[in-house]
Amino acid sequence: MSKIKLMHAKLHRVRVTEANIEYMGSVTIDRELIEKVGILPLEEVCIWNVNNGQRLSTYVLPGEPGSGMVCINGAAAHLCNPGDAVIIAAYQECDRDEVLLHGHTARVIIADEHNRCQEFLYQQLIPAEGYVEFRSAQSAIAPTNWVNGPLNQPLSADN
Repeated sequence: MSKIKLMHAKLHRVRVTEANIEYMGSVTIDRELIEKVGILPLEEVCIWNVNNGQRLSTYVLPGEPGSGMVCINGAAAHLCNPGDAVIIAAYQECDRDEVLLHGHTARVIIADEHNRCQEFLYQQLIPAEGYVEFRSAQSAIAPTNWVNGPLNQPLSADN
């Protein structure tokens, strides 16, 4: 069984609200945002700075719910400035054969300029005769949190 890493959650173009060099590390993100896409506290994430091209890896701490906070902490704060647009992605290790058989779902928030959910997407790999089809569908509303939202439910043919 070969293992592969697939994105399971993404916060697209959130804005850095603070860069705190003195904090010991991590990124602090509005708890509502991480819950909607299923990122757990202490989970490793990749951060790509759209403004300057810098890339980094760190772990997540939950911030004040509804605050819109995205605070880059520690040494990584040298790579991002308040106002920078960043993409934050989390990956999970999956068994390739299981993905080909059962598919995979990732949750994506496209943020507005205040780090609110402007658009919510399910990006899915749908099993298709030994391979997978990629589908991306906008959801009318984002799930309240990762526990209550539909994971790995196939999209309808209309999507």
